[in-house]
Amino acid sequence: MGFMGDRSTLLETGRFVRAQAEAGEEANESAPVADTQSALTDADFAQEMFAETDAASDAELEARHRVAADKGDPGAMSVLGALLLRRGDLDGAEPYLRGATGEGDRAAANNLGVLLLQRGYPDEAAGWWRVAAVAGSAPAAHALGRHFRERGDEPAAEYWLRQAAESGHALGAYGLADLLEHRGDKGVERWFRAAAEQGHREAAYRLARHLRKGDPAEAEQWYRQAAARGHRRAALHLGALLEARGELKEAGRWYLTSAKQGEARAACALGFLLRDAGDEDSAAAWWHRAAQDGDGNAANALGALHAARGETQTAERWYRTAMDAGDQNGAYNLALLCAAQDRTAQAEQWYRRAAYAGHREAANALAIMLLQVGDAAGAEPWFSKAAEAGSVDAAFNLGILFASRDEDRTALKWYERAASAGHTDAALQVGIALVRDGEERAAERHLRCAAGGGSAEAAFRLAALLESLAPPPEPPALGEPVGSAPRTESEEWYERAAELGHRRAQVRVGMLAAARGDMEAAARWYREAAEAGSRNGAFNLGLLLAREGSEPEAALWWTRAAVAGHGRAALRLGLLAARHGDLAEGQKWCARAMELGPAEVSERAARLREALAEELSAGEGGRGGGAPNPVPPVRTF
Repeated sequence: MGFMGDRSTLLETGRFVRAQAEAGEEANESAPVADTQSALTDADFAQEMFAETDAASDAELEARHRVAADKGDPGAMSVLGALLLRRGDLDGAEPYLRGATGEGDRAAANNLGVLLLQRGYPDEAAGWWRVAAVAGSAPAAHALGRHFRERGDEPAAEYWLRQAAESGHALGAYGLADLLEHRGDKGVERWFRAAAEQGHREAAYRLARHLRKGDPAEAEQWYRQAAARGHRRAALHLGALLEARGELKEAGRWYLTSAKQGEARAACALGFLLRDAGDEDSAAAWWHRAAQDGDGNAANALGALHAARGETQTAERWYRTAMDAGDQNGAYNLALLCAAQDRTAQAEQWYRRAAYAGHREAANALAIMLLQVGDAAGAEPWFSKAAEAGSVDAAFNLGILFASRDEDRTALKWYERAASAGHTDAALQVGIALVRDGEERAAERHLRCAAGGGSAEAAFRLAALLESLAPPPEPPALGEPVGSAPRTESEEWYERAAELGHRRAQVRVGMLAAARGDMEAAARWYREAAEAGSRNGAFNLGLLLAREGSEPEAALWWTRAAVAGHGRAALRLGLLAARHGDLAEGQKWCARAMELGPAEVSERAARLREALAEELSAGEGGRGGGAPNPVPPVRTF
């Protein structure tokens, strides 16, 4: 039994994202996110300002309010300060904002906090945000919450972010949801939803991530909303959802949108779509773009592409690029490349690098390599490490390793572990062990799994087990033709095994066909088995041919079977030689039959050999003068 997994191809790590990348992304998203649309005013002031901006340019608006502001109008000073702040004129904005704040304008207090933060005075900024927040400014409460979050004061941050969120402030709702998610508290979905419904695209994306397992349909809707607003990761995930559903054209459009916005994983995924569509050149172009942006998966894909073309040096360069990007699949694939070139020492080096980094298939391959040089003690820990990390092949290989040491119970434990993960050969081994222990029903379940997975040996053993468990067939009713009974399930499994090339199954199917009187089918299955090297198939084919009068061809198949160690075929050849008067040849085949057995055949061959010896002696004794004695007919045994 061979070890599994030592010659895997490029490890498939998913179309666009690996677990490690997702974990990193989650960590980044949990950090405080800077608001790219700084809240300079509260909701009332924003509405007023935007309404006026629609009617006139900023310059006209500034000129209109400057006159009133210079006369001490608080509202005009607040608007003018906000305009100057937005333009980046901090020196010009500050006196107007301070003047409006002194008159109790909460929007000015909030914007003064923004100005002071930009000048590098966060604590003073927080003081003014507090003034505005206490006066009811939701943007100021949000800014104050972020201020406390950045300083690690999560209770204070939650208080102020909640004030902003409950006032209907989208950024406050998003900030609160982000904080709650970071702490693992309840209410995350509610506040992400509140922000998303107000058009916050990052909130829509994060909400979709929360919903993707419980409600994938709604998750898709939020991915679409975020992607439509230009969120590149949302476009990436939307493309993945569509690809999984088989909607490849639309998936490609979203991957393209995301890739053009700079998302390397989307470029990589687009490359896979193009490759599957047969456009390798375009696929390589997108993989190249993604690899240059640091996507290790794309670098691996490029390596595999060049390796398949025989461009091993280029493939090696891209695998090294994948390693530099932190993707240990690069080391594993580089090891495979070296192993294919018989660069064993280098292959072991790269397998070890990937295995030490936690690559389970590399650990399995390293263990196989160690076994091949006789280091079973060194191989076992790597098999164990790979199996514990989830490698099904490694669990199966541990079963083989312990079975070779006659540690059958430990071997069975590992076989069962691999079988539970769907490993066909492991299920077969479990089934064999259970049959040996007399647990036929449990064995049947495992053999069915293995046979369903395409194992010819499992299909044959399942058929044999079902045949042994079935009640004896009832004799045919009077007048009913022989072989008219319906085919049993065991026969169906024998046939499946036979179609998969199992020689013993082919012989058995031939025997069943012969029992039904279908000699043509029987001969076909016997011949197929015989040509594949089955001595029983050759012997049975010889019987059919002899029965049909094709004795010379029958002798050819019996000779093939006898040379391969079939005692009954040797006895048949002895009988045939005796019938044709070739007594010496008959003795030779009888001796071969006695040697091969079984006991019944050996006894019959011995009696025939003795009879042939007597006939041969009698023939030699009468060779004096006169006519030779005729050879008497040989007795049938």
